[in-house]
Amino acid sequence: MNNNLNQNLVVGLDAGGTRTRAVLADDASGATWSEGVAGPGNALTVTPADLADHLAWAIGEAVPAGLRGQVVAVGAGFAGADRTPDDEPGRVAALAALATACGRLGITPAVVEVCSDLEACFASAPGTPAEGLALVAGTGSVAARIEDRAITATADGNGWLIGDDGSGFWIGRSAVRASLNMGHGRGRPTTLTAAVGRALLPGRQLPEGPAEAWSDRQRQAYRARLLPAVMSEPPVRLARLAPLVAESARGGDPVAAAILDDAAELLAATVRTLDPRPGERLVGTGGLLGPDGPLTARLAPHLDALGLRTDWAEDGRRGAVALARIAYGRLPAC
Repeated sequence: MNNNLNQNLVVGLDAGGTRTRAVLADDASGATWSEGVAGPGNALTVTPADLADHLAWAIGEAVPAGLRGQVVAVGAGFAGADRTPDDEPGRVAALAALATACGRLGITPAVVEVCSDLEACFASAPGTPAEGLALVAGTGSVAARIEDRAITATADGNGWLIGDDGSGFWIGRSAVRASLNMGHGRGRPTTLTAAVGRALLPGRQLPEGPAEAWSDRQRQAYRARLLPAVMSEPPVRLARLAPLVAESARGGDPVAAAILDDAAELLAATVRTLDPRPGERLVGTGGLLGPDGPLTARLAPHLDALGLRTDWAEDGRRGAVALARIAYGRLPAC
């Protein structure tokens, strides 16, 4: 960490459906110093008390106690919140939780900039762009059109029950469906059967050999155990199976590869809903995208066909820092 204790500092937050990540940065240069991580930060689905706790924990980890008096601006991208209007419920909840968290830590910023995680994601691209498209594919999935750094239109983001096509949840559910189909004696053989069984039935001994060689009785026993295990958890928890699908696809499993191909096509369809223009910029983020994301290479040809210029952002923390610096007057707005 920089040893100059007299400079102003900013905090950038990426508060998503799975975790909240904070970063401490230099106000003058935007260079990041330290980080903190805590629980979910969706402004609409996390209780106010838990949201404040998670924000306080993440910020507290990122900002040493001795430097908290030097934080002049906080920028935060929240799942479930928007930059406008001022009375938007997610924005109101996010601002209240941030005020509680900062007050608990003794942080009194001159500027607090709250936006959606999509807006922060888009601003994380090189040059802090103000116009274009953003795509998030993690536990859920959503795309948005950004104008003057604010969302003007969205596609999908409808949640696990009726939307989030191509998301981590969608991929995890597809893996379970492929595994359950084996219990019915239908569907193609897949290594996902054993992988999903190990993940959802810990401590249970699976039959030896590939699933297609199991007896009818073994298949039915597998299904009878797997289905209650799936139903006993919140549905969105199926998103944690997405890495297993990616691993099986890398191992040459055609069922897993087909699931990922379908997910990429669905995400591309979500982007097309926003009527992208050739040459327009798209910034993608989320656990399924980015330089090492399991869908990045599969999605790229679809985006290239639309003529989009694509950047990948790890998350929205750097964008949140940039938006805070803009609000504080350290960066030009355009």
